[in-house]
Amino acid sequence: MAILLSGRDLARRIEAEAKERAAAFGDEPPGLAVVLAGDDPASRGYVRSKRKACARNGIESHLVEMPPDSTQQAVLAEIAALNSDTSVDAILCQLPLPSGISPSVVASAVDPSKDVDGFHPMNVGRLWRGEDCLLPCTPAGIMRLLSEYGIKPEGRHAVVLGRSTIVGKPMAAMLLAANATVTVAHSRTADLQSLCRSADILVSAVGVPGLIRGSWVREGAVVIDVGTTYVDGSPRGDVLFEEVEPVASHLSPVPGGVGPLTIAMLMSNTVRCRAGRGARGSA
Repeated sequence: MAILLSGRDLARRIEAEAKERAAAFGDEPPGLAVVLAGDDPASRGYVRSKRKACARNGIESHLVEMPPDSTQQAVLAEIAALNSDTSVDAILCQLPLPSGISPSVVASAVDPSKDVDGFHPMNVGRLWRGEDCLLPCTPAGIMRLLSEYGIKPEGRHAVVLGRSTIVGKPMAAMLLAANATVTVAHSRTADLQSLCRSADILVSAVGVPGLIRGSWVREGAVVIDVGTTYVDGSPRGDVLFEEVEPVASHLSPVPGGVGPLTIAMLMSNTVRCRAGRGARGSA
């Protein structure tokens, strides 16, 4: 019977820390700008959640809404303006972007010191070099969750399913930094089931509901379910919970596991961006 890795309580504590640090800036609170291009309903929902989190944690929220037919040049112009805006300490561009706009080009245009998502090549490079940097929110939240429950990656075999720049690749880098032996698996990986069964720590971030069955998990493994897909209006994870829960030693549920930590870490990163920029007008 697995211990459930609940992110809700931890997320509340992370946000409380961020709120206290934000309050220390007095009448110059941290400012987070979100660029929302397009009319994707899910994206709008995510942005609403982020703005609500800003409101409850004393962070100023700036929303830049752009139409679905926005060009890459127009998005880059908005980012350039936000880079120069001293009231904005942190910038994120909500994904997915409209067709024809390159996420990598957009990520590279954000000032690295305002790169709250940790997607700029400079922050990516620092992560892989083991240097201090802004970390992508979801994998950073997962590392906090493991620490919270006393799970030490050192010397253990970690398998990461998914190679996205948002979760899979930075997750692998962070586990390597914690001295785990890491394997990254993906859609072209041969005999995926056997590989998963070799994992002491299994992180799945592929967005395929019910992919990970009980037979895929080694007895006593730690299983982190990042995938969230809505099926008939209800969130479903990559892990078939009813089969894996009796096998794993620890399991993050969907919902209520990793999800709450992503926004909490966004708040924490925003305050860090503000702290790094000093007094207003010195950016």
